Order: sequence, then C-alpha cells, then structure tokens
Amino acid sequence: MIKIALSIILIILLSACSDELSRPRPYVLTTATTGGTYYPVGVAIATIAHSQLSQTKGISLTAISSAGSLENVKLLRDHQAQFAILQGPFGAWSWSGEGPVSKPQTHLRSVGALWENVEHFVLLTRLAKTGTMMDLSDLDGERFVIGGRNSGAEKTGRFILETLGIDYEEKFKLAYLGYGASAGAFQDGNIVGMNMPAGAPVSSITQTYARMGDRMTILNWTQESLDKLNARYPLWDWYEFPPNTYPNQKETIHTIASPNVLVTRVDVPEEAVYEITKVIWENLATLQEIHGATKSMRLEIAVKALGAPLHAGALRYYREMGLEIPDRLIINQLSDPTARAASRP
Repeated sequence: MIKIALSIILIILLSACSDELSRPRPYVLTTATTGGTYYPVGVAIATIAHSQLSQTKGISLTAISSAGSLENVKLLRDHQAQFAILQGPFGAWSWSGEGPVSKPQTHLRSVGALWENVEHFVLLTRLAKTGTMMDLSDLDGERFVIGGRNSGAEKTGRFILETLGIDYEEKFKLAYLGYGASAGAFQDGNIVGMNMPAGAPVSSITQTYARMGDRMTILNWTQESLDKLNARYPLWDWYEFPPNTYPNQKETIHTIASPNVLVTRVDVPEEAVYEITKVIWENLATLQEIHGATKSMRLEIAVKALGAPLHAGALRYYREMGLEIPDRLIINQLSDPTARAASRP
C-alpha cells in the first residue's frame, strides 16, 4: 500500500510539473505613460507576440505603463520587467553607467531599434535670430520647458544642451511640464520655448502651429552641432520635415532623430528573445496598421544606433536575416558567464 501511495504521489507531482512547464512563460514589457506613444505601441507588440507565441512556443508578453525610460531601467534592474522600450540615449547611458544612470547596467541587452524619436526644440520666432539650435544660447532669463520632471525628455534635453555648450542652467528659467501643458503655456505666452522629443508629427506641436503659425519656430540643426552630439554616442541622424508636415509650415525643417529601442535582460532565455524578435519583424505590417509611429521601422536599420550589445536571441535572428552586425554589439557568449547561463532554457 505504501508503494502504491508513493507511486500515486509521484504521478501527481510529475503531472503538476508537466502542467507548469507547458504554461506560457510570462514576460513583462514596460513602456511609458498611457498618453504617449510607448504604451500603445508596447501593447500592440505584446498583443501580437502573445497571439502568435503563447500556444505554439509557450511565450506570453504583457505590456504595462510606467513613468518612462528612467523608470524602465529601474524596473529591469529590479527584475520587475524583462523587456522595456527606452529612448536611444538611455540604452547607451544604461550600458555605460553615464548620464542619469549612475551605474552600468551589465544585465541589459538590446533587442532592436524601433521607431524614430525626433528632436523638436521650439522657440518663439522673435527670439530665433538664426533659426538654429544655437539661438538658445541667447536666451536671458526666459522661461523654457525642458520636459516633465524626471522624464526622458528632460534627461535627453539636458544632455543635448550640455553637449552643445549651452549654459541653460544659468540662462534659462527652467520649467517642467508635459507636452500638452507645454503647448498650452507656449500659446498663452507663459514660456518662450519647449523641448518635445517624439515621433513626428507631434499632436501638441500640430495644434500649436495651427494657432501660432510663423510666430513659432522649430529650430534647425547644423552639421557642426550634430557632430558634437554624436561624438560620444553616435545615435542621432538627420530628419527632415518637408513643408506642411505641420500646419502653416512653409519651409523644410532640418532636425535630427534617434531610435527608440527595445531592450531586455540578459537572463531571458535565448529562444524566447529570438521568437519575440522574429514575431515583431515578421508582423511589421500589422504593427504599422495599429500605430502610425511605427511606419519608420525597417529591418535593415534594426541594429543601427543601439547603445547596448545585442541579446544572443536577437543576434541570432538578425544574422539569419543577413544583417551586418557591428562588433561593439556582439558579446562573446563563451567569455560571458552571465550570457552563457542565460542562453540555456
């Protein structure tokens, strides 16, 4: 009787383990606030991945909202999320432990570049003498919104101004507002300028252009300024707004953009990251139908301007697709015990 009882218990335990192993592995993708682009795109990615992989590969992905890039870095660090969408500079800062990220996040790995984050530095036209970024050097005690407090816009805005040698702490009266509130304050004359990095066109700027017309200017970039910005992190490239991208915009605007990036933890199994990477790019047309910001996504630039090395699963997929991978994005699995352990299921 004892042997029979032990056999029954063993069968129950094995059955429970089998059921547990067959359940989809739940992964969390952290995005940003529900009013921005990160959250709806993240939900779209998670929905596509779940629908295609939960039954066939046992992989489940769920998107959650957050305060944005800086909080996402912390959520990954604390194992509260396994995937995250970050502004491109945050990927580089996280890997090297610079900027607003105090310590290197060696557990971080890139999955791929997503849509472009376009720099919109806006100034009243009466203050835009040359129409370029360096006009910001001439502000004297004027009120300027650098972004919401502790937001990605604030952190990247500070980095850009510091890199260009603009003494904004001394010259500006800094204000901290979200995009909608910034647009309202600009239209009401309470601020003279604002920083709005986002996928173009930005609805808040569209509304402001419609009301203010040529009384506002989106500042142009010069090659000299772009070269300065890319000297430490080669993340930005040219981005043009043809006339009429925004209401009442009569001339082409030459600004710059860097990619938003999808990142993960190194300890997520290689096969899971491979399948999620694959399902994103194989369903790109569907993703682009869901959200217009993703129309700038292209497989051929999926490894461009990434700040952290690629996860082994993403690296395998891109190699299968014939992409040329920069050496800086490759970590030798044999010499990296953390990555080596993570590559096992």
